[in-house]
Amino acid sequence: MTRLNLVLLVAVMASALYLVHTQYESRRLFTQLDRAVSESRRLETEHQRLQVEKRAQATPLRVEKLARAQLHMRTATPAITQYVADPAGAVTSAPESQP
Repeated sequence: MTRLNLVLLVAVMASALYLVHTQYESRRLFTQLDRAVSESRRLETEHQRLQVEKRAQATPLRVEKLARAQLHMRTATPAITQYVADPAGAVTSAPESQP
């Protein structure tokens, strides 16, 4: 009878230790999941912020302002337009069709 009690005591102790270990592991995994969800939300917010910033940077007005300031470009007007003619092919006549 004493042997049976000892075996049952060991089984109960092993079961209790396993239960404590399982609860600890469950809490640890839940904490990791919570951190991962928080990080995911933070990254999604950062992604949305960057998308808005990207759209703001690519406005036509901003692109034109940068072209003028950094590349020294200007709008093409007839006053500054230079026309180039090809001297060899400038006078070409189309073949006349005869009826």
